[in-house]
Amino acid sequence: MELIFEKSRSGRGCSILPECDVPVASLNNQYKREIPLNLPEMSENDLSRHYTELIKRTHGVNDGFYPLGSCTMKYNPKINEEMASLPGFAKIHPLQSEESVQGCLEVLKLSEQYLCEITGMDAMSFQPAAGAHGELTGLLLMKAYHESRGEKNRTKVIVPDSAHGTNPASATMVGYEVVTIPSTEDGCVDLEKLKEAVGDDTAGLMLTNPNTVGLFDKNILEITEIIHQSGGLAYYDGANLNAVMGVVRPGDMGFDIIHINLHKTFSTPHGGGGPGSGPVGCKKILAKFLPAPTVCIGDKLSFETNPESIGRVKSFYGNFLVVVRALTYICTLGKEGIPQASKNAVLNANYMMAKLSDLYQMAYEGRCMHEFVMTLENLKRDTGVSAMDIAKGLLDHGMHPPTMYFPLIVHEALMVEPTETESKETLDKAIQVFRELYQTAKQDPQSLHEAPVKTPVRRLDEVGAARKPKLKFER
Repeated sequence: MELIFEKSRSGRGCSILPECDVPVASLNNQYKREIPLNLPEMSENDLSRHYTELIKRTHGVNDGFYPLGSCTMKYNPKINEEMASLPGFAKIHPLQSEESVQGCLEVLKLSEQYLCEITGMDAMSFQPAAGAHGELTGLLLMKAYHESRGEKNRTKVIVPDSAHGTNPASATMVGYEVVTIPSTEDGCVDLEKLKEAVGDDTAGLMLTNPNTVGLFDKNILEITEIIHQSGGLAYYDGANLNAVMGVVRPGDMGFDIIHINLHKTFSTPHGGGGPGSGPVGCKKILAKFLPAPTVCIGDKLSFETNPESIGRVKSFYGNFLVVVRALTYICTLGKEGIPQASKNAVLNANYMMAKLSDLYQMAYEGRCMHEFVMTLENLKRDTGVSAMDIAKGLLDHGMHPPTMYFPLIVHEALMVEPTETESKETLDKAIQVFRELYQTAKQDPQSLHEAPVKTPVRRLDEVGAARKPKLKFER
């Protein structure tokens, strides 16, 4: 397939505008580009065909099974898109007066109230644009809190070795030193190592629960108590909230700060670079530090700025239409539907894990939550077929592969998250494919080394692409 720049022809375009009938105003030269903007020039017909061809090469939840672990690639109801496209939401401008956008302010306030109820928090900001951005914002709240108490000695953030890679990165960006805590054989936090790590220099703990191996830490209350006794704060990475929303609340587990991935747990199509939303919630002791402004209730809804706020973390008020989708999703499911969605996600994951455990080795024993992790270490040793080979084989069956080689504490890992929106028929078909690939690995491993063979593009040189990427088009 040719790139759009290869299809470009000088002088072509797809806009037909009348001649300008008003005086032309030109920018001063100091504001003009020295080099013309390099954009492709195409007719509308060619442009439409180009993007249609791209669509045919993509795979999303509308195309088939998409069990990407820790990413909740689930189907999102179209009513959420309809609400986000209403003119009163989609055609507003962020510089409009507060009086003219009272309905939009109500969306933000009502979403805050509902999400605080679901998470057990007291206040929330919708400014962060994604999960990692939410992590950064939550850690800035943590830092502001300790500095307001004169505790600048708290310079360390504790992160389990099974954490998302963005956790230590976010802590480092805020200026904290990261202390890694190992997991025990059952996949949970090592309490003794945690006790050894805490002290007067502990700013807080970053923890995902259920964790990245799909397990709910049985010692969660003790973990947050250890952190609080040291004077630190407990941060909840809400990436896996899909497993527990409406069933248990992070605030009741002892967490002080949380970020939520609205684009994973509460609708909006996930991936593709955006849009996303990673709102940050907190307990009352931290509310005054939230990014400004926040929506407040008085004679009318209005924006207010607390003088102790950490300031803006994004222009204006966040990705508003993602919040509209999330609120629609919450209102549609209601008090009964939210926990049922979590229970179905857990049921689907355990069903699929149970149906594969006689062939594939599970990384950890017992029930999982919304996702499970397989280790193909023994399969690779016996047949030479790696987790990558199985993943590539799935492509030939019209399935998107699960997450590969993560978490890092599991060798030859495949992390599967079927989500709550998949039917038993879909799960049974996926299970059968996994079983067939296992038998192929035993009988004809070479065929899996060559997979995929039915996709538009065969196996790529991923190492070369990572080490020597071509970041721009050159003729």
